[in-house]
Amino acid sequence: MNPVLLSLAVLFSQLSLVAVGGGNTILPEMQRQVVDVQHWMGPAEFAALFALAQASPGPNMLVATLIGWRVAGGWGALVATLSLFGPPALLTFMTSRLWDRFRERPWRHQVQAGLMPVTAGLVLAASLRLGIASAHTISAVVILVATALAVLFTRLHPLLLFAVAAVAGALGFS
Repeated sequence: MNPVLLSLAVLFSQLSLVAVGGGNTILPEMQRQVVDVQHWMGPAEFAALFALAQASPGPNMLVATLIGWRVAGGWGALVATLSLFGPPALLTFMTSRLWDRFRERPWRHQVQAGLMPVTAGLVLAASLRLGIASAHTISAVVILVATALAVLFTRLHPLLLFAVAAVAGALGFS
């Protein structure tokens, strides 16, 4: 087997099994592996692929497909996608009946309550890592911080904020 395809399969299979709370929780480690360990691309390219994946319809982890495509073409896209979605789908299928059987047990509720702050922390780490990778100028940092504050403290639709940030960037404010 092609060593690059094998590396993609191993990386995304491992990441898939630690994505507690959703795919965004593994973004910092995905970026570290893709950029710092494997040197498949730079941080700005990773952030650009993530932004493209987020703007596209479909699963929010489409970034794995784009990384696979960038690294090894069509086969890379297929291997990365199947490696990211296959293992957790199989694990979910195998454990869902067992988990449902214990729905009234106190320990199950404690486990779920304990995982909520872990998930929130992992999502925050992903946001910080992507923000640092994509904000290269003072004006880009201002746009990033203003958008984050607007998300936190207003009820504005995220697509509106995305459009405003895109226009600001297109006008040269980044």
